Amino acid sequence: MPEITWDLFNRQVEACTLCSLCQNIHHKVPGQGDPQSPLMLIGEGPGQDEDLQGLAFVGAAGQLLTKMLAAIRLPRDRVYICNIVKCRPPYNRIPTPEEAEACKIHLRMQTYLVRPKVILLLGATAAKGVLGPDIRITRDRGKWVERKGVWILPTYHPSALLRDETKKPQSWEDMQSLRDKLVELGCYEDLLGPSGRA
Repeated sequence: MPEITWDLFNRQVEACTLCSLCQNIHHKVPGQGDPQSPLMLIGEGPGQDEDLQGLAFVGAAGQLLTKMLAAIRLPRDRVYICNIVKCRPPYNRIPTPEEAEACKIHLRMQTYLVRPKVILLLGATAAKGVLGPDIRITRDRGKWVERKGVWILPTYHPSALLRDETKKPQSWEDMQSLRDKLVELGCYEDLLGPSGRA
């Protein structure tokens, strides 16, 4: 069994053909950010902008996510951001359960390497992929779940907020809850970075 490293992870994602999503894409999108961050964000899958750039959350939803993090004073480069699937589904459709399951080996490796204290799940696909198929984002968002010492919070995907602005107040509640949990666990100040500390 080879040692699990970021180099191994990146090579594994690049070579992956476990599902058909790897066909007709420009780039795999493994994720990016601080690989030692106490906070990990997991979304659904790459969109067109992400596929072209090979980076997660760089389109309109990504810009909103940056603002959401800034609203609780978190610099985006201090967190780790990835998706349930690492390849763009055709026409930005929702990944199938089979595709999400095939890609889970990569997500598990990422989580092992980052070792986050808190995970924010962005949208129904991420919530179902991590917490189970019975999760309903409208019912379960904002409810903390603890798994193996990691605190997990489902919330709306930023793209859902772009489609329906009436969800923004609930999303803001979740972001405040996220900040409070990071404070409670003693890792909020570390995330702010040198310039963010009082």
